[in-house]
Amino acid sequence: MTMKHRGPRPKAAPAGFGQLLRDHYRPGEFGQSGWFRDPELLAGLGPALADLVAGEKPELVIAPQSRGTLLGSLVATQLRIGLVELRKEVTRNSDGDSWLTAHTPPDYRDRNLELGVPAGLIPSGARVLFVDDWIDTGGQLFAAHAITTLAGAHWCGAAVIIDGLTDPRLRRDFAIRSLLRRREL
Repeated sequence: MTMKHRGPRPKAAPAGFGQLLRDHYRPGEFGQSGWFRDPELLAGLGPALADLVAGEKPELVIAPQSRGTLLGSLVATQLRIGLVELRKEVTRNSDGDSWLTAHTPPDYRDRNLELGVPAGLIPSGARVLFVDDWIDTGGQLFAAHAITTLAGAHWCGAAVIIDGLTDPRLRRDFAIRSLLRRREL
């Protein structure tokens, strides 16, 4: 299932990485998307997020479409494991397509989304890690957890750049680890 020991090992995140994140964050201008523009910061994101969860021994990353998938691929590469994209708009190409889906509680835009992955991409018993850039309400996290459970896989936590949660129970219940908290920006 895993693809360990393939290819060169990416470098570790540079010292002072949290400060580098803070220095490149511009609310209202380009927000966290600016993090991907700086090559030093981009190169350090995968190792920094992977370091947060190394002891959990994940076997697969699940990450929501867009920035989550970008970050998830960096973390999966660092950990030498696979990646499954969590689709935000489930489109079934034919009636035969089988998907594992879940609906989110209201997100930061007060939307309920249907998220999903094609059935069979998450093996039963696999240790699944959720990766995203920012967690605010936890809506996508809830859906990812539900899909992981539907697949018969084991949830081993979440790694995010920014933890903006207001409910600390979610942090503990879903084993969320972050590089920074919102108040640190």
